[in-house]
Amino acid sequence: MAGYVDLSASLSTRTPKIDGPDTRAVVWLDIDNTLYPKSSKIHLLMQQKIHAYFLSLGLSEEKASVLHKKYYSEYGLAIRGLVKHHEIDALDYDRVCDASLPLEEILSYNPELRKLLQDIDPSKARILGLTNAYKTHGLRVLNIIGVSDLIEALVYCDYGRPDNDFGCKPEAGFFNEATAFAFPSHPPDTPLPTQYFVDDSLLNITASLDLGFKSVHFKEKGEWDTDHGRVNNLPVKGKEGLVVTTVDDLEALREVWSEIFFDGSERK
Repeated sequence: MAGYVDLSASLSTRTPKIDGPDTRAVVWLDIDNTLYPKSSKIHLLMQQKIHAYFLSLGLSEEKASVLHKKYYSEYGLAIRGLVKHHEIDALDYDRVCDASLPLEEILSYNPELRKLLQDIDPSKARILGLTNAYKTHGLRVLNIIGVSDLIEALVYCDYGRPDNDFGCKPEAGFFNEATAFAFPSHPPDTPLPTQYFVDDSLLNITASLDLGFKSVHFKEKGEWDTDHGRVNNLPVKGKEGLVVTTVDDLEALREVWSEIFFDGSERK
């Protein structure tokens, strides 16, 4: 199951008065390798720390590498395989791996990203985060890059669950839980407002398309494939006939999702 953090009390954007159910669209933002560039090499540091964690369990270099790839492929996250097969403490894993990353030394305030999100019209759409990390990491990144006050809520992988039953993207159940968090009072059997989604993983984008999201695959020029060759890099259709759009610059969202930006908001 997913976790949820309500950040609405800290919003700096003007929230329109809503009478009845909130029918505004939702913009879901992936965080890692989407809101900051892969060139930061945070993913490489993360991989090193995860590999070291496997080794700390007494595994050989070869076995650690094999299981790391196997668990990531089968469960979406290495930690889920570790919890299932090695009975580790998920919060200890987070402390040793994600929480120990020197993010403050690598990332910094991003005025261009902030302006992009500020130009989304709050009368048309709300902005939420959707991450496969634990909440501590997700909130830390949002704070460092300077956009936490523009995000209404964060849906995350809840490593803190006593039963260790936490989902992640690209599982349909994880997306469905996120939708339920975003629209808690939506009348049943009525169409949901549009859900926009941007992520650097094509697997996650494909899964969201199948659920009717209006999704954009973010793939920087010259950068490695997030899914490590597990999918073919071909156009993918969702169940509703939506076709994934790929961009190499988040500024392109001003054009792709022009209907939710303020009038006159153009790509720089």
